[in-house]
Amino acid sequence: MTEAKQRTRERISRRQVDKFAERRAQLADSALRTLAELGYARTSLREIAQNSEFSHGVLHYYFADKVDLLTHCVRQFEEACVTRYDEIVARANDADELAREFAGAMAGTLDADAQMHRLWYDLRNQSLFEESFRADVLEIDRRREEMITHVVVRYAELLDRPVGLSTSVAYAMFDGLFQQMLLWHLAGDERATATLTAEVPALLRRVVVQPQPADY
Repeated sequence: MTEAKQRTRERISRRQVDKFAERRAQLADSALRTLAELGYARTSLREIAQNSEFSHGVLHYYFADKVDLLTHCVRQFEEACVTRYDEIVARANDADELAREFAGAMAGTLDADAQMHRLWYDLRNQSLFEESFRADVLEIDRRREEMITHVVVRYAELLDRPVGLSTSVAYAMFDGLFQQMLLWHLAGDERATATLTAEVPALLRRVVVQPQPADY
């Protein structure tokens, strides 16, 4: 085979791979609505097909099974989400500003993306039983921890104080608060957003080492 023919074949192969990945992304976007509405246990590929413009056969061609599709969906959603606080961290000039904007952003996504967050927690809970996508869940959770760590570390830097907890514990605290407020929100409790907005700055203050009173 000549070098020119080899290069042509490689270009065609790359285009096919790119087209396949693009199609999977389109299908995942379409499937997210059904998954977010019904959850993992109540959703099948057939159910997703019935609620989209794609056939059951098309879904099976691009995804091995429901686990493959669900994991791809959540990864796709998290790809955008894990950077949602980066701009806030970058532009913050003082700790109070960072705390205020971080709290506002968390409250905003609680309102706007509640169903998608519910899907993430559903998937994480299912991974306790489904070993097939446990590694994917752990990777997504690691990236979410990094997202929160960036905020916490920057907050501590702006106060010129050390972080008083491990990054995993700090993440667990913010994640636990957010999940509780998500439950309130889904239950129709109107206090959820306001409570989250108030508690996030208070929680930030708790994760940094507080100055000790001077000895006299």
